[in-house]
Amino acid sequence: MTGVAGHGDRAAPEQSGPGTSPERAGPGTPPEQARPGTPPGRAGRAAPERVDAAAAPDRAGDLAARQAELVAALVADGPLPAGFQPAPLAAARAALLRKRAGDVARHWPLLAAGFGADWPATFAGWAAGRPTGGSLRDGWDLARVLRDRGTLPPLGAEELAVREAGARYDGQNPPRPRRLPAVGRAGGAVAVQLAGRVRLFRPARRPD
Repeated sequence: MTGVAGHGDRAAPEQSGPGTSPERAGPGTPPEQARPGTPPGRAGRAAPERVDAAAAPDRAGDLAARQAELVAALVADGPLPAGFQPAPLAAARAALLRKRAGDVARHWPLLAAGFGADWPATFAGWAAGRPTGGSLRDGWDLARVLRDRGTLPPLGAEELAVREAGARYDGQNPPRPRRLPAVGRAGGAVAVQLAGRVRLFRPARRPD
């Protein structure tokens, strides 16, 4: 005789059969299938985009070439690169020359002071189309050119004489300190270097 379940009896939970998922898909839902050889968890993911390894060096080479053309146009008076307008490029070139003039003035303060407000234009007129060799060397090269032209101001002549006495500079390599006694001349200024110390002799002023 079958008894009635008492108050303390509990109904057994429904158990699913082998292979049955606790969550059942609705009618008409196809199961997700993976391609043969696809690792678990990768089903349904898009395949990664392939990058052509041979094209990457070509693009890098093109970019480097365009950058070199731009640098040459800015600092060496090179031709206008494709895709650039003349006016913005000229403005950028002028800004770079002003910056270079300021850097040289910090290394050659007397040379710059000798020209006063005309210093930026004087430097730009010489440096346009010349790649920089560094602020110290740029000022040295300019001072020598002005000395040879006879247009080096007295303050710049004194500064150049001191530099020539204290270091050896061939115009190609960085200056090197002199170890032997040396004399530097520029304009009427004379500088003498002994044991690493430089003494400047200014020309006597003529009486009025």
